[in-house]
Amino acid sequence: MSYDETIAYLFGLQKHGIKLGLSNSFLLMDLLGNPQRRFASLHVAGTNGKGSTSAFLASILAAGGRRVGLYTSPHLVSFTERIRINGVPIAESRVVELADRLRGLISGLPDAGGNGEVSPTFFEVTTALAFAYFAEEGIDCAVVEAGMGGRLDSTNVVTPLVSVITNIDLEHTEFLGESIEEIAGEKAGIIKPGVPVVTGAVQQEALGVIEAEALRQGSPVYVLHRDFDARRTIGGREQRMDYRGTGTTRRDLAIGMTGRHQVDNAALALAALEAAGSRLPVSDDALAKGLAGARWEGRLERVSERPDVYLDGAHNPASAEVLADALSEMKPHYRALVLVLGILRDKDWRGIIERLVPLADRVIVTAPSYGRAMDASSLAAQVKQLHGDVASAGTVEQAVRQAAAEAGPGDLVVITGSLYTVGDARAVLVKDAGASLRQLKG
Repeated sequence: MSYDETIAYLFGLQKHGIKLGLSNSFLLMDLLGNPQRRFASLHVAGTNGKGSTSAFLASILAAGGRRVGLYTSPHLVSFTERIRINGVPIAESRVVELADRLRGLISGLPDAGGNGEVSPTFFEVTTALAFAYFAEEGIDCAVVEAGMGGRLDSTNVVTPLVSVITNIDLEHTEFLGESIEEIAGEKAGIIKPGVPVVTGAVQQEALGVIEAEALRQGSPVYVLHRDFDARRTIGGREQRMDYRGTGTTRRDLAIGMTGRHQVDNAALALAALEAAGSRLPVSDDALAKGLAGARWEGRLERVSERPDVYLDGAHNPASAEVLADALSEMKPHYRALVLVLGILRDKDWRGIIERLVPLADRVIVTAPSYGRAMDASSLAAQVKQLHGDVASAGTVEQAVRQAAAEAGPGDLVVITGSLYTVGDARAVLVKDAGASLRQLKG
């Protein structure tokens, strides 16, 4: 198959829907010779902050000279973004090769119930592809971000050096449960016997579930703001922090990502490496360089200057609240805030707009090119109940161009609401060396 045909095949697997369970994942691992056993790993689950924490971990480990795999989801522009080694996405030719191999291995195989052919999902096959690639490329360590939940997530075939649970909030309630306790139980399912657990969960009901599961597994637990902590000393684009760990204290560390919340994510990464200890040693120099050099696309990512344009995938109320806090800090430094907003209709769009829209001076609503997108006219009607200056654009590219035409050099433009909105915007704004918003004005 060509690369385009391969991607069509992979996304065609979405017809099988979301199947929470590990039988297919273990089957695929067996067929591939259990690649997940051929490298060390760190497993990261949680509601928000998974990607940023994973990016910090991968950056620090790579700065120490290791060959580091990073598996994340979803991608913003290209499928290859999901699978990286030392920041470099997998080659399209390797995606084709591995997908062809997997397709051949599963062809004609009976499913677990003997009721027909095995029908793995998109995420099951993608995870298998990633782990096979990492093993064949001889990586030293993989940072593995769980997809949905944890207990029954396809990534839960690894036995990591450390399990990281970033935070807990209501999400995917149709699959994970309708309470914090139920969702925490799914996230805590990544805890393995004797494997240390590092968590940023703050609610007592979530912590109780995580600590109870860790006790059952005989795993030590390290909790943010209790066993380790970080304090931001300098905010803005070039943040710095002091870190108090379980056995060390580090001062004046630079962080390569924007927003107060990234201090906590960086602290989780440092605590995870402390918990790994001698099994994954990191020098002071690598730690400092990795933290300062870490980047995570689409999370308060600045892609243009004068006007400053940021992309942020605030796709639920919790992440919208985090973005709102960051924008409240940033806004006084700008003349006006232009908010470009596109949301999926099956998300808590009301919770998102209530947190973000009041901060804006002007709102441009749009719809990402995704089947579950909320159409721009419906979103505009809802936003107009909270704001008096609302425009509408049919596509994200049109919204970006409209923002380019209207924003001045002293303004702040923030494109958010869904990772699919961010992906569409990034495809327009970041090409090769990067296209600035100013270029679109022409």
